[in-house]
Amino acid sequence: MTEKNVPQWLLWAREIQAISQTGLHYCESQYDTQRYTRLMEIAAEIVENNTGIENKPIVDNFKIQPGYATPKVDIRGAVVNNGKILLVRERSDGLWCMPGGWADVGDYPSDVAAREVWEESGYKVKPVNVVGVYDNNRSGTPLEFYHAYKIVFLCELTGGEARTSNETSAVDFFSFDNLPPLSWERTGERHLNDVRAFAEDNTLPTVFD
Repeated sequence: MTEKNVPQWLLWAREIQAISQTGLHYCESQYDTQRYTRLMEIAAEIVENNTGIENKPIVDNFKIQPGYATPKVDIRGAVVNNGKILLVRERSDGLWCMPGGWADVGDYPSDVAAREVWEESGYKVKPVNVVGVYDNNRSGTPLEFYHAYKIVFLCELTGGEARTSNETSAVDFFSFDNLPPLSWERTGERHLNDVRAFAEDNTLPTVFD
């Protein structure tokens, strides 16, 4: 096992897939296309061999990743009110996290944070600061395949009321000392510790990996 318990096979598969994706973007001959496609298949075979997930859906997913391989961006809105943090319960796993999701092409990162909070919780907020920029693949979630960065915005509550969505089944504010079961790939202990510190002292510098 490697840093943060990420298995070596997963690190190899990620790197091979990224090389394949980037190579297919730039290749100019049929020979190169065949070779980079084979690399993609090898990455999928590594995942299948270590997880039991069927090979074909993995390859199909790899094929829809276009262009030069770069990290995805996960954006979270940290809303602290009266010393409590806003969390939503995800329908997908029944666990709790700060509202958020993948950044959309063409949007300002802060707009993504405000929109995700509104859509997932029913609250209107104004992003006021960046708590941290994190390497999400080194946060204790070893089976996330694609490399991702997480940006956490501290947000000011401006209106709205609790409302669930098609992605969330509950919305509530929690004491930092009495948190519900967390959806760790979305919101981890490190993120919440940094949010708590930042909410108590907004002169702190932004955290980054």
